[in-house]
Amino acid sequence: MAKVSLLLWDVGGVLLSNGWDRAGRVAAAEHFHLDADGLERRHELVAEAFETGQLGLDQYLATTVFEVPRPFTSAEFRAFMWARSHPNDPAIACARSLRKGGHYVMVALNNESKELNEYRIAAFHLRDVFHAFLSSCYTGRRKPEPEAYQYALQVTQHESDEALLLDDRRENVDAAARLGLRTLWVRNSGQVREELASEGIVAE
Repeated sequence: MAKVSLLLWDVGGVLLSNGWDRAGRVAAAEHFHLDADGLERRHELVAEAFETGQLGLDQYLATTVFEVPRPFTSAEFRAFMWARSHPNDPAIACARSLRKGGHYVMVALNNESKELNEYRIAAFHLRDVFHAFLSSCYTGRRKPEPEAYQYALQVTQHESDEALLLDDRRENVDAAARLGLRTLWVRNSGQVREELASEGIVAE
């Protein structure tokens, strides 16, 4: 079996808290006194376009939140979305160490909308961690669709058995494994360093 030389990292749930997930939308509905079910229905109608870069944040909010006048502003709602993001410090430290070691191509492979993705990259200094960001908002491909993983392999010029995916969602891990990638199902981001070490990938 080939040696792993490409690490594909999910971001939300591994390196950072989840970005704009269902729990975040429920919290927003409570905070801003919205109908949570209505917000979720409107989100589902545009979620794919939002995460694949076809729909910008302003359009998304106009469709899902400001479809009627509200007693708060778009800027206030956006600030709430941003404030949901927090670092998983042990996992980030491990990823930084691996990048510094220089033995692996480090790539973010995540499903995320453009504005939130770029906020999180800047706020948590992820440019220092990754060589490339193959986020769904740039590639138009979302996990667990096979094309998301195949595109990452093509862009980085790696074979499937040279890559290892770290992801907190089982469906994403299983889809990658079916394509021959090695996988690490991250259930505790605080143990990423130890779990990688068990795969022979040691962060200094």
